[in-house]
Amino acid sequence: MLHLLLPIIYLAFISLGLPDALLGSAWPSMYPQLGVPVSYAGIISMIIALGTIVSSLMSDRLTLRLGAGKVTAVSVAATATALFGFSFSGSFLSLCLWAIPYGLGAGSVDTALNNYVALHYESRHMSWLHCMWGIGASIGPYIMGYVLTAGSAWNGGYRVIGVLQVILTVILLCSLPLWKAASSKSEEGRAPRKALSLPRILRIPGAKAVMICFFCYCAIEQTAGLWAASYLSLYKGIPAETAAGFASMFYLGITIGRAVSGFVTMKLNDTQMVKLGLGTIAVGILAMLLPGNTWIPIAGLILVGLGCAPIYPAMIHATPARFGAQQSQAIVGVQMASAYIGICIMPPLFGILAKVISVALLPAYLLVILILMSATFARLGSAPAAAS
Repeated sequence: MLHLLLPIIYLAFISLGLPDALLGSAWPSMYPQLGVPVSYAGIISMIIALGTIVSSLMSDRLTLRLGAGKVTAVSVAATATALFGFSFSGSFLSLCLWAIPYGLGAGSVDTALNNYVALHYESRHMSWLHCMWGIGASIGPYIMGYVLTAGSAWNGGYRVIGVLQVILTVILLCSLPLWKAASSKSEEGRAPRKALSLPRILRIPGAKAVMICFFCYCAIEQTAGLWAASYLSLYKGIPAETAAGFASMFYLGITIGRAVSGFVTMKLNDTQMVKLGLGTIAVGILAMLLPGNTWIPIAGLILVGLGCAPIYPAMIHATPARFGAQQSQAIVGVQMASAYIGICIMPPLFGILAKVISVALLPAYLLVILILMSATFARLGSAPAAAS
């Protein structure tokens, strides 16, 4: 049953990435029509992130009650509904309201699928699945760009992605018997369990450390991705249009790195993959710190992307082994929540520092976060794993 579900999960990860970059690609066309300042994109993004945090924290209870298959199907349906809501919206307030189910749906499907794959598949599949997310995140803006260049409004781009999400919802609903059969087989002989409360999760050895690691990882990834073009242009003196192209290579590095990481995991375990990623990020940051505006800081940025590639999938895949299969869904939930808190806080914080001091601080900012994550991960490695 598990091998039959794998193509559906791959498809779900592509679909998960499709809406993620839509707002950024469509916003230049959206905000003049909506009559709001360009900065208001951050409000919508924050609402989506908060919804994702809430649903991530609820994931253990939801998955325990409904099962991973139903949670995934319902969550994708909620995201599809929100996308259609976006496509028919004509005001900023309406977008803010539709951002709530948008975020709730995204968080639920992310946590349910990540834990399911961590429990049932090898580490290479986790890397390749997150590579599929990168492909989806790349296709979304392409679809939006195609719609806009064809002369349609931004609403049409959201509608196209919404239709794709509806198709996936139908596929997921048809696959529910497979999810049920696979879950029944994997849970044979296991004692029934109750959902864990947040205070109880925080008392699990290593839980706080892994939350800090996910916070730091997403802080590095999102801060580098958001501010790379500004750093290259404003500090290194690279032309803005060229800097934007090179900044996109950061995400290309993550996507390609995850495709390659799937093969590397056949030789290295999850802990070794994380250490490899941390070391590669360190080399990339040091290259960015070197003086001059040559290819070296650009290569450093790409190295940071390549270093990010194995960390997130490897840490998620290690969750059942580190904390036990019975507790993994709850742990994955708080990991996802911590990741999105990092996304919400750290990139805007650097924006404030860049405005008050200088964008030249970017490598040093990333380095401080990397040191904190490396030290915390070292502590996590010595934490006792919970029994499964």
